[in-house]
Amino acid sequence: MGETIATLDDLRLRVASLRGVVSVALEKGELVAHAERESIAVLMTTLRDDTNFRFEQMMDLCGVDWPERSPRFEVVYNLLSVTLNHRLRVIIMTDAVAPVPSVHRIWPVATWWEREAWDLFGVPFSDQPDLRRILTDYGFEGHPLRKDFPLTGYVEVRYDEERKQVVYEPVKLTQDFRNFDFLSPWEAMTSLPGDEKAHEGRKGMNP
Repeated sequence: MGETIATLDDLRLRVASLRGVVSVALEKGELVAHAERESIAVLMTTLRDDTNFRFEQMMDLCGVDWPERSPRFEVVYNLLSVTLNHRLRVIIMTDAVAPVPSVHRIWPVATWWEREAWDLFGVPFSDQPDLRRILTDYGFEGHPLRKDFPLTGYVEVRYDEERKQVVYEPVKLTQDFRNFDFLSPWEAMTSLPGDEKAHEGRKGMNP
């Protein structure tokens, strides 16, 4: 515990001194800290509870995929101190095998975002009791936001109101929507509903 942080540079220096922090830098006016995956739970507890930081809220958690890099994934935490009016972005690197320690005991709202990162990127979180899919169907195979995930397939998923469940069906592409004239909407639009009288009036005009 110590004196209240007065400037963003003071915050940078104090965050850099914390256990598990690899580097801290100002990027486009925002403070960004890179940290070790194994130390994330202890680090986040300190950032929340220490009066030097007071990051009471985690505003967001998201994944980033770098397919050519090892480890390929980043987990990004965006923190807010309402008391001190500071923001901090914490980034850790991981892969699809080694689990990231969950922070849902520090910020309960993290459960939703950890489920989203697992669902869309396949990043696992340890000590997360509710690691279910949240945006795709429970029977979905793969993780949609991986950059190596195919963009087209043979089946599509939809909710069937009569059966009251999610169903899989062959992909249907309506032919009417596959013909394009490659004109902008304004260039292609030569007549609007209700213009019939205007066209009739033009017929009697001199060429």
